[in-house]
Amino acid sequence: MLELIDITKVYKGHKRAVDGLTLRLGPGLVGLLGPNGAGKSSLLRIAATVTRPTGGQVRFAGGDAVAKPGPLRRALGYLPQDFGVYPHLTGHEFLSYLAAVRGLAGRSARARVGELLELVNLTHAAKRPLGGYSGGMLRRVGIAQALLADPRIIVVDEPTAGLDPEERVRFRNLLSDLSADRSVLLSTHIVSDVESVATRIVVVTGGRIRFDGEPVELQRGVAGHVWELTVPPAELTALQRRLPVTRLVRTAEQVRVRVLAAHRPAPDATPVPPDLEDAYLAVVHRTRVTT
Repeated sequence: MLELIDITKVYKGHKRAVDGLTLRLGPGLVGLLGPNGAGKSSLLRIAATVTRPTGGQVRFAGGDAVAKPGPLRRALGYLPQDFGVYPHLTGHEFLSYLAAVRGLAGRSARARVGELLELVNLTHAAKRPLGGYSGGMLRRVGIAQALLADPRIIVVDEPTAGLDPEERVRFRNLLSDLSADRSVLLSTHIVSDVESVATRIVVVTGGRIRFDGEPVELQRGVAGHVWELTVPPAELTALQRRLPVTRLVRTAEQVRVRVLAAHRPAPDATPVPPDLEDAYLAVVHRTRVTT
């Protein structure tokens, strides 16, 4: 088990990115949701032993992973939000180099690199320099390198950024399969990335956990507070100032709007069952949610 206990991270200028946060990870896929600037990336860098916490403990297999990060690093696959490559190396050369750094060598390294290139659909581009890869292709290289050493703990930060819809689905399914017998922590601000695969949702804002539980619990907490109504386009801005809008669909003359409200927001508003995005936004907007 990886344990982050009472973690605080304060950067120069006294910005408190993580504020007394405790998170324990066992087998399964945890979706870490939060808006940009919520502290998700800082927390993941601490979990991956890239950054030291200002306060608190990181424990892995009973040991202090801040003082002795080696055991956790050997068990970890990490994809940061900003993943850099050597542009003059080919995809195959880059992954082979990282495999050697991780202690894989010879035939086993070649087999693993080939397997991962196929897994992320890059076999056709394996001999091309990384400098010519698109953003989505580079993201897939990042995913492959995180899986090189068959890690027991996988920490990925905004892993689907730049991927097309088909690739997003493939990667979500891959992480879901991997989480059957290992810990996966997936940080994102896109609810659909975790909606169908997460066994647990953690919502973070302002460096603190606002919800930690099963997806169905999160949705249950906002039941009865989600409404749909139709408004003229000229009234949309005023409605958005008054209530959190979770989505909208424009037609030629009207706007179909989905909003969060404790009571019926307009005479023609219709109650609708909440989905995970509604529930997540309710937490972010601090609308009343039972947790």
